[in-house]
Amino acid sequence: MKSEIFANAILKRKRVRFIYHLDEIILEPYYISKSRNGKKVIYGRPNNSSEVKKFEYDKIYNIKILELKKFSPIIPILSA
Repeated sequence: MKSEIFANAILKRKRVRFIYHLDEIILEPYYISKSRNGKKVIYGRPNNSSEVKKFEYDKIYNIKILELKKFSPIIPILSA
């Protein structure tokens, strides 16, 4: 379910809000992957930050897609 929500947000360039380590995060999601230790993660740019950060799926709760205007990624996304 988390992957479906994040994939939809990535496709539509919508921000998401979720709880991570008891903190509320607003994120511009970029891509879904697995970490070196095999855990599923999402990479994105948190609100008011210029860094792309990694968030582990098993620590993410209460995901909501925000219906704000679309964002433009700060990293280039290559098309095939």
